[in-house]
Amino acid sequence: MPKRILQGVVTSDKNEQTITVLVERRFKHPLLQKTVRKSKKYRAHDAENKFKTGDTVRIEECAPISKTKRWTVVVDATA
Repeated sequence: MPKRILQGVVTSDKNEQTITVLVERRFKHPLLQKTVRKSKKYRAHDAENKFKTGDTVRIEECAPISKTKRWTVVVDATA
């Protein structure tokens, strides 16, 4: 089974080797047919502390690293 890859914006880099990424998804409401925006925050592993707040990154599913970390940073999306 392939691993999921999501793209989002870094909202926090205060923790050591961890970043918080805000991922926004858009979909059409089934009844109202209006475009709805939903967002969710994921904690991702950043081994080199390379990414800063405001960067656009891609994250990939991985085995649990800690209680809340189940994602790792794949690559900078702007590069």
